[in-house]
Amino acid sequence: MTTAGRDPGLQPERTRLAWRRTTLACTVVALLAVRQALHGGATGTAVLAVALSLLAWLGFLVVAHRRIVRMGTARPAPLSPRHALAAAGCTVALAVFAVATLF
Repeated sequence: MTTAGRDPGLQPERTRLAWRRTTLACTVVALLAVRQALHGGATGTAVLAVALSLLAWLGFLVVAHRRIVRMGTARPAPLSPRHALAAAGCTVALAVFAVATLF
């Protein structure tokens, strides 16, 4: 068994695909929030919730894109706690703002 080089196998590819799936899910949630706000009438609260949803979606998109790009190297660096917190925060915020469009 050699430890000189790392055989990345398919794990980086699976991780990239997971980030892409999560980004797609966040996109769907943001679009459903926009649809709900337009369908229910554009109240001030709904417009604010949609704007914040889109902002959270953009934040997640930035974090996900950076991680996907970094996963393309032979030895990707681990996800920093700051980026992990940002991704989790954007995901939770997106869910909260999407629910806020219902009211």
